[in-house]
Amino acid sequence: MKQQVSIDVQGMTCQGCVASVTRILKAAPGVTDAVVSLERHEARIDFEADQISVADLRQAVIDAGYESVAS
Repeated sequence: MKQQVSIDVQGMTCQGCVASVTRILKAAPGVTDAVVSLERHEARIDFEADQISVADLRQAVIDAGYESVAS
């Protein structure tokens, strides 16, 4: 089932960070799109809920060296 979620991403300081987080999220299984905003400190992610969870998406951001706090 396709879903969309916005998650908080802290620790990004430049467009290179945005590109890194975007690449990591898009590489995750089940993610169909990811749009990351430096200004809003968030990632909007389209994903297949039967393939990946929101917790897994947050963990991917954390594993990449950034912070993601549940809202």
